Order: sequence, then structure tokens, then C-alpha cells
Amino acid sequence: MKTTKTALTTLMLMAALGTSAQQLTLQLDKAQKAVSPTLYGMMTEEINFSYEGGLYAQILRDPSFREDVNGQRRNPWTPWHSGGPKYWLATDTLASQLTLTQKGGYNRANPAVLKWKAKAGASIANGGFWGVPIRAKEHYKGYVIAKTEKGSGTSFTLSLVSNDGKTVFASTKIDGLGENWQKKSFELTVPEKVKATKDARFVIIADNEGTYDLSKTVLFPETFNNRPNGLRKDLMEMMCRMKPKFLRFPGGNYLEGNDFRNRFDWKRTIGDPDERPGHMSPWGYRSTDGLGLLEFLEWAEDCGAEPILGVFAGYTLSGDHLTADYIDGFVQDALDEIEYVTGGPETKWGAQRVRDGHPQPFPLHYVEIGNEDFFDESGSYAGRYKKLYDAIKAKYPQLQLISTADQKMVEHWAQETGVTGLKFDVIDEHYYRSTGDMYAAANQYDKYDRKGPKIFCGEWAAREGKPTTNMNAALGDAAWMTGMERNADLLIGHCYAPLFVNVNKGGMQWESDLIGYDALNAYGSPSYYAQCMFAQNVGNRIVPMVDKDMPTMEYEGKKLPQLYYSATTDTQSGRTYLKVVNGGKTAQTLTVTVSGGKVAGKGTITTLKAAKPEDTNSIDNPKHVVPVTAKQKTGKTFKVVLAPLSVNVIKM
Repeated sequence: MKTTKTALTTLMLMAALGTSAQQLTLQLDKAQKAVSPTLYGMMTEEINFSYEGGLYAQILRDPSFREDVNGQRRNPWTPWHSGGPKYWLATDTLASQLTLTQKGGYNRANPAVLKWKAKAGASIANGGFWGVPIRAKEHYKGYVIAKTEKGSGTSFTLSLVSNDGKTVFASTKIDGLGENWQKKSFELTVPEKVKATKDARFVIIADNEGTYDLSKTVLFPETFNNRPNGLRKDLMEMMCRMKPKFLRFPGGNYLEGNDFRNRFDWKRTIGDPDERPGHMSPWGYRSTDGLGLLEFLEWAEDCGAEPILGVFAGYTLSGDHLTADYIDGFVQDALDEIEYVTGGPETKWGAQRVRDGHPQPFPLHYVEIGNEDFFDESGSYAGRYKKLYDAIKAKYPQLQLISTADQKMVEHWAQETGVTGLKFDVIDEHYYRSTGDMYAAANQYDKYDRKGPKIFCGEWAAREGKPTTNMNAALGDAAWMTGMERNADLLIGHCYAPLFVNVNKGGMQWESDLIGYDALNAYGSPSYYAQCMFAQNVGNRIVPMVDKDMPTMEYEGKKLPQLYYSATTDTQSGRTYLKVVNGGKTAQTLTVTVSGGKVAGKGTITTLKAAKPEDTNSIDNPKHVVPVTAKQKTGKTFKVVLAPLSVNVIKM
């Protein structure tokens, strides 16, 4: 056969890219199964300093002087020597004597007192959560709850100061202090020409010699949607880009707590933040509960999501639990919580929500009974689940209830404990796997029985990379998501976990997280961008596909598919979305044929790729691995080149 130079060049190019033998047919005329309207969502809990030092925008660490870290009391408020200009009087520990007591404070929720015996000009400082964020023109609001002892000065100065003491970014004075507790509000505004930094502290200076008592000190930057007691803007903006349809809260282990005293007791998290006592989170540090039930609900609302509400079911992380015979109080507590979320002003707890500042009820379709009760070795979940299920269904029959242990497990426990009449709406499944295991499980839901309960994948992740995931994890995540999207008639929704991590040393308890941040900046991992790509490009019907001659790859000693794919179409807009993951180190050319529908000749392809599997993003290099969108020729039949190690979304 005679081969021309042009033909030879074409053959060489095809060899370099992979052959075009791989074929995928999208059957638009058979797209009948509906995509769950809540398929893509978010899950959250207090871990990795997700709320304190993270999403909850309050800047100061231990604002009520009650911090307990891994069982040891600590005080991040310290005497401070600035070494700065004459305006800033240098101090030492002899100028400030601090005594911390756990009684005598402002109220029952804030019993602690930081007693500060100070010389004139002495100062104490709070470094926030590994820094205080300073931005040009940032407007801060806060308050102190303070008093002075008889014969002491009646004022002090509040400032934002660089760690070296050379720059005072903003300053104001609090005066009129006396011998009774007073709540004094203040505002601080940073000038226009200031370089952003987190190398700063919040400083209190004693204007006169005396003894000052502090019971609470709070400092907020500008918050998302300017909500008081609100949430950090950059993190909220990142979550909005994920297009979540639900927010699963409050967790996770945070729902259960290590013991009954430290469960998420929702009634202690509503109302005036100064009346919330806070509690220990399961991950070794204290939660102020400034981010309480209403703030969770408003968080979902501000992201365009609805809540998936987890209710405490009588089981704690320590294994301590109540049997069904003794759980009535928690059953009523769950009913009250649902009423707070959905009730009108004529109801007791709906009226409380109105008083708390949100007149309109929130939408609610799903309630989860407990968390990860498959760990309950006592087998008590069957009885606890049934009691909560029956009570909630009796009052709210429209709600779908989620079991946190699978049906066979709960039925086994029920047989052992004599529980009868179990019913199941939805089962919550959790998966933390390697990338290879995600590849191997990508077809898992194809085989599930459609006659059983619906599935909620309430926690999952490919665990590679730290503190946030790398590109290899993003490939595993995306492969797993194609399987969930192909089965979106079965899955009501899924959410990656954990969502957040404070990247400072000491901020992480769990490796491989979605979004990383410090006091000043935030960034998305490759897995974050994969989430955005999938959630931003999804239709309302599942498109069946027929494949032919698909490539395989060697991965960790196993032969696995190299390509993973799903497709959906939007019956209103006419757009079709094809998602293809290339987990291999070689490019592939895929021939796509669309049957049963008309396709325009112009489309787009958005690609997330990296040169190496371990490539990732970080605080210092936040955009190393990000999606890029280009034009893509589409039509009845077209070819698409899939880069090595890539996640691709073709929109046509």
C-alpha cells in the first residue's frame, strides 16, 4: 500500500494520541430516567477547624476564655511586647498580670473571666487562628464585655497591629467602663493603601493602670451577604460555585459528640450568640456554637441549597447510647427541631425561629436519623431508628427519612432485639477509598436493586494528598461521580467529605480535604474543581450509552478501565453534558455518536488535567491545577481528544 507523507503524519499523530477505535454512543431518545434534583450537595462538620478558625467569620480565638484543647485549658490571650514606635508603648509580662477563672462572668453561657491587672500602657494580644486577616478597606465590627475594678481606669484602646509592632492598621477607644458588666460595641476600618497580610494581632491597651475584667471579646470582618454573626465571604463564594442543591449538617461526628453532654444540642445553639455556652467538638477543640442551627440553615439558603437535617438519635462516639425505651426525650427534641426549621409563626419553635430573625420557614425534604450508626456494636439502632422514624412520619408524613446503617444490618439487629415493622426510605452509605478503589467501584451502583430504598452517599472521598487532595484523587473522585451520575435515579444525592481544612500546623485532624485556607486566603483542591465541573454541568435526564473497544490500563497491579463516563441531558435547554475521565497516562481519542436527537456542530470542552498524578494546589500556588474551557466540534458524530490524567466535560 502506498502511504503519502500526509497520511503518515496523520497515522503518527493518531498513534501519539491513541487510536480512535474507542466509540461511545449517546442514546438521547432513551433518556427517560430522571436525575435526582438534589444529586450534588455538600456535607459539613466541625473538623480541621472548619467552623472555628474557618467558615464562621469570628476572628479571635477563644473569645469567651473557655478554650480546651485535647483536655488542657489554654489561653491564647497573652501579654505582648511590640517593640514598635513610641505610639505603641512597649510592655512586658511584668506590666500585665493575667488570671483566668471559670466563674463570675457575664452570664451562665459566659462564666469565665480574664482578670487583667495592668500598668498604664500595658497590652494583651490575640493572634486569632494562626493570624488575623488584614485587607485594605476592610471594615471590622466587634464588641467587648468588660468591667473594671474600683479605682481603675475606665477606658482601653483596641487596635489591629502587625506582628512586628511597626504598623497600626486601625485603632479605636472604648470608654465609660465601670464596676458592672457592659457590652461595648466598636468598629475598625483599615485604610485603602494597605498590603493584605495575616501577620497581625488584635491588641487591647490599658489606657490607665488598674484591673480590667473581660468576659467576651468578638471581632468580625465583613461577612457573606452582610449577615450579622455571619460566615466568611471567600469560602461561601467557593461553595456557591459548587452549585449545591443541599447541605447535610451538622455532621458527621459533630452531631453525635464524644458523649451526651457534647452532642450537637441544637436548642443551645439558637438565639443570642451571647447565650450559647458552646461545647467540645469530637476533634479535640472547643466550638463556641456561634455557628448554630439558624446559621446552618442560612448557610444553605445563601448557597441556593436546602437542608438535609441530621437529628441526634441517642448514640455517641464513645459508644454510650440509650435504648429505644429511654429515647422519648430525644424523639421530641427531633420533632421540635423539624418544627424550628419548617414551622409557621403559630407553632412554638417556628415562632422561636421568627424571633431569631428568619420569618419564613425553610424547605425540608430529608431528615437523617443519627450518624454512622453502623458503628453501633450494641445493635440498639434498630429500636432507636424505628421510634424516631414512626414519630417523625406521624407528624411529617411528607418527609423522607434516612437510615445511617444499611437495611440488612438494621434488620439483623431488629431480629436480635425483637423490633418489628421497620420501614426504609433512604440508606446513607459512606466510602473513603484510594483512587484505585474508586476506579474499581465506579460501576457499583449499576448493580443495585431499584426495588429497594433509595441511596444517599453522605460521605465519600478518594484519600490522596494532604492537607488537600492531589490530581490523582480528583481522577478517582470524578470516576466515582460518573457512576453516581449514571445512577442518579437511585441516588438522591451525594456529598464529598471533609469539606474544609485549615492548612496551618495544628489545624488538620483529617488528611485529604476539599478546600484549604489560612486566616487570609483560600483555595480549591483539584477535587474541588472536579466537583464544580460536574455540578455545574448536569441535566435532568440520564442518557444511556453504548460503548465499544474501550481502552484498559494497568493500575497498582490491576487491569482497570482507562475511561469512565456519564451523560445527562436537559429537556428544557436542549443541552447535553458528557463527562469523561481519562485515568491513564496516555491520551485517548474518543469517537462520540449521538443517536435519537439533533446536535449542533459547536460545543465546548472543559478539561482539568495535570502533568503528574501528585500535582496539586496550595496556599502558595492556588491555581496550579484548574479547569480550562475550549471550543469543541460536536454534531451527530465527532471525535474528542482526552488528555492524559484528565477530567473532561463536553457540553453540546
